Amino acid sequence: MLKIRRFVQGTDEAVWVSVWNGAFREFEDFRSVTVEDMLQSEKNPTFDATGMLIAELDRKPVGIVNAYVDKMREEKKGFIRVLGVVPEYRRRGAGRALAEKAVESLKERGMQTVESSGVMGKPEAIGLWESMGFRSVRVFSLMRSSLESIPSNIGENKEVTLQTFRKGSMEDLKLLNWLSNEAFKEHYNYRPDSVEETRYFLEQDPIFNEQEWLFTLLKNTPVGYVGAGVDKKFNEEKGTKAGWILSIGVLKPNRLKGVGTRLMIEGMKLLKSRGMTEALLGVDDQNPTKAIRLYEKVGFYAARKDVAYLKAI
Repeated sequence: MLKIRRFVQGTDEAVWVSVWNGAFREFEDFRSVTVEDMLQSEKNPTFDATGMLIAELDRKPVGIVNAYVDKMREEKKGFIRVLGVVPEYRRRGAGRALAEKAVESLKERGMQTVESSGVMGKPEAIGLWESMGFRSVRVFSLMRSSLESIPSNIGENKEVTLQTFRKGSMEDLKLLNWLSNEAFKEHYNYRPDSVEETRYFLEQDPIFNEQEWLFTLLKNTPVGYVGAGVDKKFNEEKGTKAGWILSIGVLKPNRLKGVGTRLMIEGMKLLKSRGMTEALLGVDDQNPTKAIRLYEKVGFYAARKDVAYLKAI
């Protein structure tokens, strides 16, 4: 018998973590999570357990979904985050039941559209969304690059100066928050991050607890930033030495002047100085700044494509 029930915060963390680790292990960017990781993530200012659901087959937890409503977003758009079923229990109706309940939950909470995602090349997820009336609206890439030879003299701006983010500095925290919001305001699904959200990611994120950030200044005025991070557990589990370009942004008046190229090179240098041999990042392929071209310019290539789907409800 299949049953869909709500996640109970303070009780179901171990259940959620167990299903998560079983359902997503096959993905190349997977790293296992612990109950402690999840409890830490619940401290995120944006955390909301309202739409978290668990599928049980004969009382055994086999799948999870998060029908998420961003309460700071003005648009009545909900998101189906994290839809996964443990492999040995797939093709038994749990995934579809979770997806349908997620859509129902979002509609009940006043959402007018819902966004989901699937990995290109995994037809089971894509087929599910399309069979439910979703249409593809966006493509995202997981990109990789070797750090063995970091490019130089490829048009990077050598006039900008670099300033290291000072941990614990409220001034730098607010600056980073402002730069990020300004740089991304034209982007898909944008809504401004609060200072507390930025603080949480920098100081309490359970995954990237090793981070370094740089500002770029032109004539003593901040015009951009880059952040690099290392997930030790990911590297231990994968047997790799990979780091992530967490975020990069350049203010609109300063684009197409080599600032982004300089930031990418400096971010890659940060990772290499930490002993990393490979860099990863995620990008919206239709990013209005054409960021994917910048990443390809400095040596990144697309290792995986994810598709975003949208449906009116």
